[in-house]
Amino acid sequence: MTTIRTTCNRCGDVELTTHDIGLELTPERSTGSYRFECPFCSSTQRRPANHRVVSILLATGVTYEVVPHQSEFITEEEIREFARALDDDGWFSEIAAS
Repeated sequence: MTTIRTTCNRCGDVELTTHDIGLELTPERSTGSYRFECPFCSSTQRRPANHRVVSILLATGVTYEVVPHQSEFITEEEIREFARALDDDGWFSEIAAS
């Protein structure tokens, strides 16, 4: 069985199988991102995948899906919306309720 080593932000190096990783490919590019759940802390992790990483993951048998390209950057409008939401007194209770 193929073992893939990657890193959890909380736990450090982890070893996974091809079934533990999901690969998301960007249309018309040879890049994307991969995601996994840390076997130690159970947090979901997401990492960028350049052409080399995509090739390795596909060669080892990781399943993939093609997803529309999404900007990795926060826009100024998103920052303004966030700041407006923080001005509202009920923001914390809304988060705590979900």
